[in-house]
Order: sequence, then C-alpha cells, then structure tokens
Amino acid sequence: MRHSSFIATMLAAAVIASPALAQRASCHRGASFEQWLEQFKREAVGEGVSPRAIAAAAHLMVYDQQVVNKDRGQKVFSQTFLEFSDRMVARHRIDGGIQRIARNRPLFSRIEQQFGVPAPVIAAFWALETDFGGFMGNLPTIKSVTSLAYDCRRPDLFRKQLIASLKIVERGDLAPDQMIGPFAGELGQFQFLPAHYLDYGVDYDGDGRRDLIRSTPDALASAANYLSKIGWKRGQPWLDEVRAPAQMDWAQADLTIQHPRSQWARWGVTRPDGSPLQADSQAASLLLPMGRFGPAFLAYPNFQVFLEWNQSIVYSTSAAYLATRIAGAPPMHRGSKQIVPFASAQIRELQTLLARRGHDVGKIDGFLGLKSRAAVKAEQVKLGLPADSYPTPELVQRLQAR
Repeated sequence: MRHSSFIATMLAAAVIASPALAQRASCHRGASFEQWLEQFKREAVGEGVSPRAIAAAAHLMVYDQQVVNKDRGQKVFSQTFLEFSDRMVARHRIDGGIQRIARNRPLFSRIEQQFGVPAPVIAAFWALETDFGGFMGNLPTIKSVTSLAYDCRRPDLFRKQLIASLKIVERGDLAPDQMIGPFAGELGQFQFLPAHYLDYGVDYDGDGRRDLIRSTPDALASAANYLSKIGWKRGQPWLDEVRAPAQMDWAQADLTIQHPRSQWARWGVTRPDGSPLQADSQAASLLLPMGRFGPAFLAYPNFQVFLEWNQSIVYSTSAAYLATRIAGAPPMHRGSKQIVPFASAQIRELQTLLARRGHDVGKIDGFLGLKSRAAVKAEQVKLGLPADSYPTPELVQRLQAR
C-alpha cells in the first residue's frame, strides 16, 4: 500500500509543472477528456458499476489540472532515518497512541483477538498517517482519481482507483461528496487507496457501512484486517533495538538475511544496555538504517509487513520504532558516531555511479531505497569496505575513481 497525504508533506516537496492538457491527450490517441470519460463510464458498467452510482458521482468526475500538477510535481527529497524519526516519532504521537489505546481498550482487545495485530502497531500507523484522524486531506477523492486516471503518468493505477471509488459508492459505504482526501486519492484515518478500502474495509461498528473516515472502529479494524491479510503473524515481535559490536561481519546486516537470535548473540549483538539477547531460535535480521555507526535493530518477519505498507525503509523503520515506543520501549540510542547525511543530489550521483556499474537502483531519484542500498552493499563487498549497505564519501570517491 502506498500512502501519501500526511507523510507526503514530510517526504515530498511540491515542484509544480503545468504541461498543457492537449499535449497529454496524445496517450489517449487524441481523445478529449470528455470522450475518454464516456468510454470509461461504459467500461465501468461492464465491470459491475451501476449507472446509478455513476450518475451520483458524475458531478465530481471532472478533470482538475491542479491535481495533475501536484502529482507530476512531487519531488522526493532525502531524509535519514534519524531526521525523519526525530520529526515523526514525536512525544505527542507516542502519548497520543498510549492514551487512545487506554480509552479504547475493549475495542483494541477485540481487534487483536480477531485479527492478531497488537494495539501499538495499529496506533503507530494511525499516528503517522493522519495524526489519529486529525488530518485526512481536503480534496474530493473522485475528482482526484478521475484526473489522474486520465493523465498519462499512471493511468492504469488510477483507473483502478476510480472504479473502486464508484464501487464504494455503489456499496453504500460513502456518498461521493463524503469522499475527501489528499490529491492522490487516499481515504480515511489510515489513508487507504480506494481499492484497498474496497477490498479490506470492515464494518466494525455494525451500522451496515464501512466508514473509514468517521467511524474509528471501522478504521482501526480495517487497518488490522489489511495488516493481517498481508502477512502479520499473531503473537510475534516486529522490532527490537540492539547494540552491535564494533567488529563483526557487517555483510550479515541485511533484511534479506535471517539468523536465529542465538546466532546474533554469539556474534556479540546485545540488548541496548549491553545485557545478553534472548538466545533462542527466533529468526531475525540485523537492520542498520544508517549503517554501522547509527541505530541498530533486530527486525523480525513481521517487519516485512511494515515494508509492505510502505516500501520506504525510513518510513517503515520509523513506524515500527514508533510502535515499540507506544508499547513501552525507551528511546533508541542514536549510534556511536555523528553521521553526515547525504543530500538528494549526492544520492543521485551515487545512484548514477552504481547504475553505470550495472546495478539496478530503480529510478535515479535521490532517495536511498532498498535497491540502492543493495547496490551499495555489493560495491562495498567488491571494494573491501565494511558492507553495511550505507553510503559514505569514501565509497563515492572509490566509485568515481574506477
């Protein structure tokens, strides 16, 4: 699932571009928006949307250039895990999660019993996505997804969301004018895309509708239902802070590599206070979101669910860490050394160097994602550098020289 309303304000800066509508119509073989819309309506009926639902939403099925400008103008900038978590894992979100769990304890208990997802995990996503429903966006969703379905950048994705939006109306969950969110079409207290709303939304207050905007029980249960469906393992941990020794095989610190906790203990990984790990068979990966000098965590299989929610390692680690804080964990250690962050331009340069050496870094976008980190590790291994998957000026200099 990709979310972009509240989090986008932290991870993206808008750079507005306004190409003419006529230029974009070329991907529709010259069809105007009106012609495209009429064809879409016929196709929607063929996919099970009633003419009644289409008529109810028709006044919002219009093209909005400003929505397209916002979507095309997104520019991701780089934030380190500490920069992002310092801002987002704030005291008011920790306290807010604790207080809301306490106020709604029977509800959270019922949800955990049914779906297996603990309250702190749900509360962490609730806090990060919308500040517990405090800000869910202010644009008409159907107008947004209609505009983006016609635009040529991601038409298949948003055509699916427009169909799902109409089916939400058809099902009676929300009226078209109640569907309000950010420009990319997310809905509700957990910022579900319409297709996720349709597929995973739960009526948990028993009123016959799935209202993820105004019904807290529906919103919380729907988030738990989604997390359960994408692989959450009941009763299992998700993240623990640890301390790694100064000397170890850093190449083992990789989300694709798992070892029993007993093995990590033999290699000298301890609890943050230096006490021994629980030396059992629980599988875990060593996660170093800022390399060997930064914070260190054991990430368990449930951590992959955080990555499924949002593929950004910075966001997913922050969400998992926030969940541990709401559950009662102390603040993390910031690492053993001040780490100079890479700016977006430096990461783009690094990605370009890595791509030239045959690595798949995905889009060269100035964002240190999982593919870029894997490429960094591969080059660190080749160059005999500590392979902790995090870039350093030395690595860039060595790549520039080759």
